[in-house]
Amino acid sequence: MAPARLTPLSAMRRFLDAQASSGIVLVMAALIALVIANSPIGGDFNVLLHAYIGPLSLGHWINDGLMTVFFLLVGLEIKREMLDGQLSTWPRRILPGVAAAGGMLVPALIFLLFNTGPTAAGWAIPAATDIAFALGVMALLGNRVPASLRIFLAALAIIDDLGAVAIIAFFYTSGISLPDLAGAGVAVAVLVTLNRSGVRRLSPFLLIGLVLWVLVLRSGVHATLAGVVLALTIPMDRTPGTSDADCASPLHRLEHALHLPVGFVILPIFALANAAVPVLGLPPGALMAPVTLGVALGLLTGKVVGVFGLSMLAIRLKLSDMPAHAGWPHMLGVALLCGIGFTMSIFIALLAFPGDPLLQAEAKIGVLAGSLLAGLSGYLVLRFVRPEGAALERSAPLPTNNKAD
Repeated sequence: MAPARLTPLSAMRRFLDAQASSGIVLVMAALIALVIANSPIGGDFNVLLHAYIGPLSLGHWINDGLMTVFFLLVGLEIKREMLDGQLSTWPRRILPGVAAAGGMLVPALIFLLFNTGPTAAGWAIPAATDIAFALGVMALLGNRVPASLRIFLAALAIIDDLGAVAIIAFFYTSGISLPDLAGAGVAVAVLVTLNRSGVRRLSPFLLIGLVLWVLVLRSGVHATLAGVVLALTIPMDRTPGTSDADCASPLHRLEHALHLPVGFVILPIFALANAAVPVLGLPPGALMAPVTLGVALGLLTGKVVGVFGLSMLAIRLKLSDMPAHAGWPHMLGVALLCGIGFTMSIFIALLAFPGDPLLQAEAKIGVLAGSLLAGLSGYLVLRFVRPEGAALERSAPLPTNNKAD
């Protein structure tokens, strides 16, 4: 019997399930990192991360190299959703867009309430949402959560990622090398020319993308932004009426190829390298330091106030509708889940406090504590709230399909 064809709904479910599964792997990697950092081999592990392999240390290869692939995937998802997905029209963008804006602004303000002077540089740490973790927690709730909320959370997190990329580009870049930056501009022009010329093979784009990464790394702009720029130049075209499963555009092929390695290899390696906080070796005051409190409370309370508050405002003003079969308790639960920062928050912490292991450790503790409390709170709220209106569809086993996206 021929395999069943994926419908758009089942394709979305498969995507969400993959994100949820990678969130579980991330949790395991973070726990292993914490155990290692607070064990007798913690010092040796730290030395390993600072060992040089060619021009960069192992830690830099992870944070500047592997994470560029993560940002490439983020860029592909942003472009696909903006052109042909949940963010393709302005009515679809309003509610997640307003919620994401509130979810970035309020946590930053809460952080600044606790931090002035040099530590204020970490204001953007609690502004990010980790889509893998958030969807992972939501997946544990099964059919208790309306499908519309999953889509809302995914769209919000994608806009949030776009905001985080912009923050990194404008606020965490210094010491620009103009010749290298000019070379990067030429590389981008070549990528755009390839796109406009109808080139649909991925290899030329990836080769020029590698050159772009080297130039951006040398220019002083954070190297991971090369991944986003490359993603925006990858061609995306499709025949009207086809699903993602039937579309063979370069963007869909590359996005499909990156999901598993990013979710199950790259992000766990990042967690293993960056969640290794030697809590037992920190000064006693580190757990209640301004950076720790600012990050933890920014994620736990700032996301709730920002996401829930601005969503309520948009719906009350009739700028957007409430997600189907959802009520205000559901929106509160989602707002809490948005307080799971982890990947992007830790990444920004490394940029905000370069060369200061103590401040980085305080920020990471805040990220881990705030994310844990927000995730548990969001789970408990959604666990005891049932969908409103029509009964929610029971989840069916996903049909299999051997075609690439």
